[in-house]
Amino acid sequence: MVVERSLLPDFLTNTYLVGEPGGAAFFVDAGGPVEPLIEAAGRHGMTPTHVLLTHHHYDHVCALDALLARWPDLQVLIHPAERAEVPQATGDLLPGAPLTIGGLQITALHTPGHTAGMLALLVDGEVFTGDTLFKGSVGGVRAPGSTSYADLKASIMDGLMQLPPETIVRPGHSDGTTIGEEWEHNGFIRIWRGVDAEGSQPCTALGDPATLILLGDDYDGGHKAWVRWPDGRDDIVPGSQVQTG
Repeated sequence: MVVERSLLPDFLTNTYLVGEPGGAAFFVDAGGPVEPLIEAAGRHGMTPTHVLLTHHHYDHVCALDALLARWPDLQVLIHPAERAEVPQATGDLLPGAPLTIGGLQITALHTPGHTAGMLALLVDGEVFTGDTLFKGSVGGVRAPGSTSYADLKASIMDGLMQLPPETIVRPGHSDGTTIGEEWEHNGFIRIWRGVDAEGSQPCTALGDPATLILLGDDYDGGHKAWVRWPDGRDDIVPGSQVQTG
């Protein structure tokens, strides 16, 4: 299996071209820039047939039209809960229903939290995690269409972390990792596992009082914060929106 990646500046969003040399291929997301991936498809003799979207956010779909201009017959698939958000979508990508493209079988895993219809895509011992799991970090639950902290935690701990530790993780932003690396070193997961203790520092988050459970890393070199509100609800917010002291 060949995987080529293109990184969208500013957002650090990944678009992937996946396939086998000389055969059918597919894209995971469409944030672009797509020119390097179009060139890679030609270099490998690949014929893209599908775009598989992890979710509907702008930075993951903004280059769809460019791909469709090059390959007008591409099938654009997304979770049915988010299909209305992407006018170019041609069909549904259903969790648990294997999809075969060329010689590769893709299994969509429903991983809600960052959005209601977020999908991870399991392909040949690798998993494309969208905006659910990153190297050293996790997705936020404040973006448009998000559901809840509880959903995000369950998607990671009861879903992705049950994959074999050697599984390669290809996230929706920035650098790749493995399930085993995140199990051992991701600060959010270490607390969820009970390995590390929760923090208890008072803070202000999004302008309101809260408790800072973890000021963790984020994929862009900044921070992501796990906070607890006075009513006991947990939340994950941008680290830049948290003040302590």
